[in-house]
Amino acid sequence: MQPSGELTIGHIAGALRNWVRLQTEFDSLFCVVDQHAITARQVPADLRRRTLDLAAMYIAAGVEPEKSVIFIQSTVPEHSQLAWVLTCLTGMGECSRMTQFKDKSERHSDNINVGLFTYPILMAADILLYNADLVPVGEDQKQHLELARNLAERFNHHYSPTFTVPDPFIPEVGGRIMSLQEPERKMSKSDP
Repeated sequence: MQPSGELTIGHIAGALRNWVRLQTEFDSLFCVVDQHAITARQVPADLRRRTLDLAAMYIAAGVEPEKSVIFIQSTVPEHSQLAWVLTCLTGMGECSRMTQFKDKSERHSDNINVGLFTYPILMAADILLYNADLVPVGEDQKQHLELARNLAERFNHHYSPTFTVPDPFIPEVGGRIMSLQEPERKMSKSDP
């Protein structure tokens, strides 16, 4: 989850509630993805504070450090290192077809950057680095997980069988929480 704003009902119902349940069934890692947050302009001190606040929120919501690993993405340099390797295996067309990039580019035309374009590759690195079998994702992240699966298969084919090809876990309830202001759009921190 990104530390880019206040939590919404969608975060609680769609992610945190499921994480609390999943940690009793699986070995679980939960990451505050602060590097993803910098695809939008950030005040560094505010981002640091929100990052720590979000990690604390995971615990307050019931994610137990005794059962699960909670960590901050930027403290593990292998995320960026693997993202670079995966970037070199990803076609421009694959990134340009990502619907979330298209949507955010249209809504925030003043801040279209390469980080936003390659965001799904960093997400793939976040997943593949830990050889996850099952990845809890919202309906809107399904396309990004499919890219992670494709990149794992591509790397394994070209080099060696290194990465687990992950499956999505999309909960029946909370997989896509809609905006209270615009019910046809997904709820987000910037549009609760």
